[in-house]
Amino acid sequence: MIPQETVNLILDTAQIVDVVSDYVTLKRRGANFVACCPFHNEKTPSFYVSPSKGIYKCFGCGKAGTAVGFVMEQEHCSYVEALRYLARKYHIEIVEAEESAEEIARRQRSESLLLVSDFACKFFSGQLKDGEGRAVGYRYYRERGIEDATIEKWGLGWAPSGRTALVDAARAAGYKDEYLLGAGLAVQGEDGALSDKFRERVMFPIHSVSGRVIAFSGRTLKADNPAKYVNSPETEIYIKSRNLLGIYFAKADIAREDRCILVEGNVDVVMMHQLGITNVVASCGTSLTVEQVRLIKKFTENITIMYDGDSAGIHAALRGIPMVLAEGMNVHVVLLPDGDDPDSFSRKHTRDEVREFIAQNEKDFIVFKTDLLLSQAAGDPLKKAALINDIADTIAQIPDAVKRSTYVEATAQQFGIEASILFDRITRTRRALQEEALKAAQREERRRQNGLPPNAYETVTGDLQAPPEVQAPVEVAEENRILAPSERDLLYFLLRHGCDELDFESDSDYYSGDEMDKPSVADFIRDAFSDGTRMANSAYAAVYDAYFALYDEGLTQQDIVKRLLDAEDRRVAEVTSQLSTEKYRLTVEAFEKSMTTTSSWLVAQVPRAILGYAERRMQDRYDTLRRSLSDATPERETAILQEMVKVQAAQRRIKQKMGREKNTK
Repeated sequence: MIPQETVNLILDTAQIVDVVSDYVTLKRRGANFVACCPFHNEKTPSFYVSPSKGIYKCFGCGKAGTAVGFVMEQEHCSYVEALRYLARKYHIEIVEAEESAEEIARRQRSESLLLVSDFACKFFSGQLKDGEGRAVGYRYYRERGIEDATIEKWGLGWAPSGRTALVDAARAAGYKDEYLLGAGLAVQGEDGALSDKFRERVMFPIHSVSGRVIAFSGRTLKADNPAKYVNSPETEIYIKSRNLLGIYFAKADIAREDRCILVEGNVDVVMMHQLGITNVVASCGTSLTVEQVRLIKKFTENITIMYDGDSAGIHAALRGIPMVLAEGMNVHVVLLPDGDDPDSFSRKHTRDEVREFIAQNEKDFIVFKTDLLLSQAAGDPLKKAALINDIADTIAQIPDAVKRSTYVEATAQQFGIEASILFDRITRTRRALQEEALKAAQREERRRQNGLPPNAYETVTGDLQAPPEVQAPVEVAEENRILAPSERDLLYFLLRHGCDELDFESDSDYYSGDEMDKPSVADFIRDAFSDGTRMANSAYAAVYDAYFALYDEGLTQQDIVKRLLDAEDRRVAEVTSQLSTEKYRLTVEAFEKSMTTTSSWLVAQVPRAILGYAERRMQDRYDTLRRSLSDATPERETAILQEMVKVQAAQRRIKQKMGREKNTK
């Protein structure tokens, strides 16, 4: 854990222009700097960096934040990892808070496994330079069209034929046997002797999202070897179902292009990258898993499955579609001509030709599945019915109701059936899926109660056991939609004008009676919450609390906003970014045209925002009471109706006051 004083030092030291310049070329424009946005494709610069405010803002895609937020976006890393990145950049020593002996041991073991994996990668790469590796491994890469620059970038190598070549080299370099075994680089015989896991194979390192080597995939060049590929076993630093080959090299372009192309083979992904199509990953020699889909979703919600056009490729694509849909992603499928795979296809065509082929031939999953299965139905009504049910079951996997409805309408129109029939099938399927999910949750709870470890990927937990993962995209949930607009308005005034004074006229209801005692916007809003009221939406309440914690420290408005943008709670940072750096449109009526100064505008708008919030609270209370009538007893029903009358009266009084204030402006 990084101590808070060190966090503050890192945040205060990091210079936004300095950090952003590591990634893009900035050009000065007045007091600011400008560039083409690194987060989306554009030709006209709309990405601005303000050194005085310490923030960046893209007016094209809307991304905004501080130096730490920029690192998180660009490197797709966690908040803590971004802090460590900046600490290294500015040579700030991080002295961790005291760890337990178990935590220290776990962290040290994890780092040792990563170090020995890195050593193995360099060892395999070095074997390509001469002898057996040069004659066999390097020649294979070159025959496949893999260039020297690609070999070096990916760390491709050769595992020599000796039984203990790597083991001997690692021991000589000071690495212990336990780490060779723990990293899956060696195996132990019955006599206790160690031998190399990989021998006589071309080697493809598997990198974590953060770029550390965590495993290997080795391909034999012998035609008589039934084990074409041998992959590292699961270890403390490598879980097959949670990793993708090429994700480290592809993550930035996946996010920038807002699309991930998924291929099957090791050489497929390497050759696609070499061609210049770099938003491509492969599934590490396993069938696509839920965890791999979720990893992709951290960078984009759009995935194109690009498999071979043969029978195996088609069935692999069909297996993956429901899994991708269930995670709320948009999936397309593109099949290559029969006999081609992404490797061979990329060697026959230019980058633009491959891109054009994908654009013209990728199909929405419904179209893909319909075209495929209709050809198999061949006019058989029973097979056609089975096809429709199959498609309905696939649509049922989609969590978003609007998307489901859209696909139902399209399918119903294509097959000439009533949409209600599809909806009935989908409802039954979703109910069955929910029941199965409930049973699975109950099974996991029984395992927990009996002291058993959880299933699947959850067996390896703890942030010190595995390389750091990227954070999921920040989603600001609104639990109360009625109060959300008014709460956003109040936060807008806090984040944009919290430290500004409200100069009320002497005849105003809000005049304090003392010209020297003018409340700030923040004090005025906090006073309205002095009865114990809290914002109903948790994210907005977190921003409110965080703002006043910094306000009470005496920080300036600019420093408060900067600290909120740097908040570890990324919901706070996201809301602050939206309301403080974008042109936010107030839901209360604005009087900019009639107001000559910001001060007079605030005097009009802040009280109206508070009254608007109070009126919305009354509406929320009224709706809650109305819903409670359905199951109330007769006695309780009378009490509820009486309270509803009082709430309506209070709501009318607030509206009348808002109307009077409007008429006096």
